[in-house]
Amino acid sequence: MLARLILTDFRNHAALTIAPGPGFVVLTGENGAGKTNVLEAVSLLAPGRGLRRAALGDMARQGGPGGFGVAADLTGAVAIATGTHAAAPERRIVRVQSAAVAATALAEWLTVVWLTPAMDRLFVEPAGERRRFLDRLTLALSSSHAVHANRYEAAMRARNRLLAEDVPPDREWLSALEAQMAEHGAAIDAARAETVAALTARLLEQSDGPFARAGLALEGWTGAGDTLAADLARSRARDAAAGRALVGPHRSDLAVTHLGKGQAAGLCSTGEQKALLLGLILAHADLVAERSGAPPVLLLDEVAAHLDPLRRAALFERLAGKGQVWMTGTEDALFADLGSDFFRLQLT
Repeated sequence: MLARLILTDFRNHAALTIAPGPGFVVLTGENGAGKTNVLEAVSLLAPGRGLRRAALGDMARQGGPGGFGVAADLTGAVAIATGTHAAAPERRIVRVQSAAVAATALAEWLTVVWLTPAMDRLFVEPAGERRRFLDRLTLALSSSHAVHANRYEAAMRARNRLLAEDVPPDREWLSALEAQMAEHGAAIDAARAETVAALTARLLEQSDGPFARAGLALEGWTGAGDTLAADLARSRARDAAAGRALVGPHRSDLAVTHLGKGQAAGLCSTGEQKALLLGLILAHADLVAERSGAPPVLLLDEVAAHLDPLRRAALFERLAGKGQVWMTGTEDALFADLGSDFFRLQLT
């Protein structure tokens, strides 16, 4: 978990240092004070584009020098950092113990999972949103998942470019790229399937409570890694016409059902969808803690404000003593059930 967080010219924060405790970390303040910006900074200490999926250039403080920095001291005397220089605002820099590393290496040091109001429509959004959600859950259980995903995407982009050329593509080069897609695609599919199976088992073990239980399944493309290269070879003409690869794990979807109602999550009420999503996140956090021996860092943006008092108290009770949980809210009253033993910072 984070022992210290330092922001430099990030969003609206010119300079901010936070030394949170090991449990609940509560950030309060009016809208626009920069609460979500702090959570976004923490999310950048994991592989990927953060909880907003924003362009790096948009994260630098307006009126600042042009770059930004997010640094953290982790428990265990590990220092990690990321950011950009003004001269290259869209080039991300990542360091661990002052040494330059790939962003995917961050998964070896810190596990971060988040829930934001923007995710409320997850079950009715296009399949790509649910794939990204599943991949974040999978990354928390398999630190190599980001490496396989990046290499798969790179090979797929190269294949798409090759198929789009006006001249007939080099068949040997196409076969080599398809072999790479098959290798990394198999690893992606297997890791996702294992995550879905483990989460399903965890949810089935739980009794019905204040948070709805979800049933999970992989849908869409569900091919096997050992046949993907052959499937891609057969699909070259179709893919060239479509301008994209039509088979592979990038075409998979996460199907979610409300177990109590036997209904697809996308057909449930907005409140039920929120409860399903929160129940999923909580079950996943328990699974990560069980598998790795350490709970993930949880980022819950404005979650307390969207729960009734009963569910809010149940959430706090469920998370007490289970690692570092960052929460935001506009009112102190939302966190009254936490008592007094937590870290609180009011932003202005």
